[in-house]
Amino acid sequence: MKRRSLPVATALAATAALLLTACGGGGEASKDSDKIAGADTEGSASATAPNTTESGSADRPTITLPGDVKDVFEKWETGDATKDAALADTAHAQTAINDAIVQGKTDTAGLTYYYEGKALTTSVKWVQKWLDAGITYTGTTRYFDPKVELFDTKSAGVSFCADETKAFNKERKTGKVDKSPATNDSYVLYNTRLEKNDKGVWRTTDGTSVRGSETCVQ
Repeated sequence: MKRRSLPVATALAATAALLLTACGGGGEASKDSDKIAGADTEGSASATAPNTTESGSADRPTITLPGDVKDVFEKWETGDATKDAALADTAHAQTAINDAIVQGKTDTAGLTYYYEGKALTTSVKWVQKWLDAGITYTGTTRYFDPKVELFDTKSAGVSFCADETKAFNKERKTGKVDKSPATNDSYVLYNTRLEKNDKGVWRTTDGTSVRGSETCVQ
């Protein structure tokens, strides 16, 4: 299935081969890895994202995905307020880049709010690749098995899996949907690093992704 493969820095092999993805980090990792990036070495009706006290503050931008696009976050809470705030902002960041792809814009409020530094630069470049290829996507992306590690009071690492078996590339001009069969590459392992700013927002600053990771394939 030619969906969203979120190695943000990965170059297009060809327009028809563009895979969907939505991470705000660096390039796709060359091998399967469960290590969280950096460790020792607002959602809409169509986006099911966790809510926490912290994630509902700081004048967050409203992100509304169209009716045919959904982000579903499964078991995205730990019971720890700080970890849940980091997870919530990770979820918002995913939806923000998906929203940018669907809108066909590289300067959306969500991108600049939830990403910074390297992650923002690579995310903008990734959205631009979608625009250059003339495609968007439709369907549901399921995010599951989140793991969060707090490095200190203002930095954390989050890893999670994405299931893109029900998400499909769509031509912007014609609306034609590519429903090629799903494969192991429909599953992606993400590792991201977050930094908490003065407003209490956990912004994604870096990350990697591994498509077809055995950790995520179901």
